[in-house]
Amino acid sequence: MESNPAIQVEDLTKYYNDLLAVDHIHFEVNQGEIFGFLGPNGAGKTTTIRMLCGLITPTEGKAKVMGFDIRKETVAAKYKIGVVPEISNLYDELTSLQNLIFMGQLYGVPKDLRKKRAEELIHLFRLETKKNTPFSKLSKGLKRSLTIASALIHNPSLVFLDEPTSGLDVMSARSLRSLIRQLNEQGTTIFLTTHNIEEANQLCHRIAIIVKGRIIANDTPEELKKSAQGGFIVEIGVENPDPSNLLGLIKEIDGVNEVKRNQSRFILKFSGKPRWETLLPSLRQKGILVTSINTLQPTLEDAFVKITGLDKEIMMIDKEGKKG
Repeated sequence: MESNPAIQVEDLTKYYNDLLAVDHIHFEVNQGEIFGFLGPNGAGKTTTIRMLCGLITPTEGKAKVMGFDIRKETVAAKYKIGVVPEISNLYDELTSLQNLIFMGQLYGVPKDLRKKRAEELIHLFRLETKKNTPFSKLSKGLKRSLTIASALIHNPSLVFLDEPTSGLDVMSARSLRSLIRQLNEQGTTIFLTTHNIEEANQLCHRIAIIVKGRIIANDTPEELKKSAQGGFIVEIGVENPDPSNLLGLIKEIDGVNEVKRNQSRFILKFSGKPRWETLLPSLRQKGILVTSINTLQPTLEDAFVKITGLDKEIMMIDKEGKKG
């Protein structure tokens, strides 16, 4: 028997005066999955999370979170979810342990269990050496880790992560992604917003692409990549890449639409499936000695560009208008 979806959204819409921030969106999130909301800054990702968490009221539409109506059963829904905002909501003067215990109090964790649960999270997030350190003294990466830990103090079934690795260095971001996978493996459903295409590709079971408040694609990373497949791409390495007419010789091969060179390797684009039985003999006849051959798949970045029509560079710009 299938469990009910963790999130069900129908026609969800939010206007800020005349600005349409979220435009009649529909989607479901299955229990136990990492669901990604991928889009440029200003696409409506944070507004959607704020509606689903009961922080703002939708203008139109409806949604259920862990079976609870977000309009009528907001308080009940909040006890089932954890929320990690993009900007931390913890207290600078409190230590890591004190912050977790205080958040346990806010979430209604029984007094005799708060410290035990806080210690468990300190261990899970590898914060033992920092448990008595004030929040203000932690590095950016550890602040993000503690903020996520605080959202788990009441053992929620569903966690909302809003741009969890935004602004982190490479190692901190990698460590945080590992923790997100670990949480999911333990059964936590995760709703993740990001403008980082590779992060979505690495973490998410399914991805909804949102642009200007509208969801324009919703599928697994693999299926989204397939949608960008405009033909077959083959990379060949050659032993004798120097002849000036080599590009021309490769272009003459039957079925080859386009050729690009990358040092001693060549990228061949075919309109249809390559005819392997004639490709290698054709190369040999032209005196081209092949040392390696690989079929290349489209990336999620390729799919994003094709689906949205946006340049990938727009995804690298943070909310202050700078490249991240």
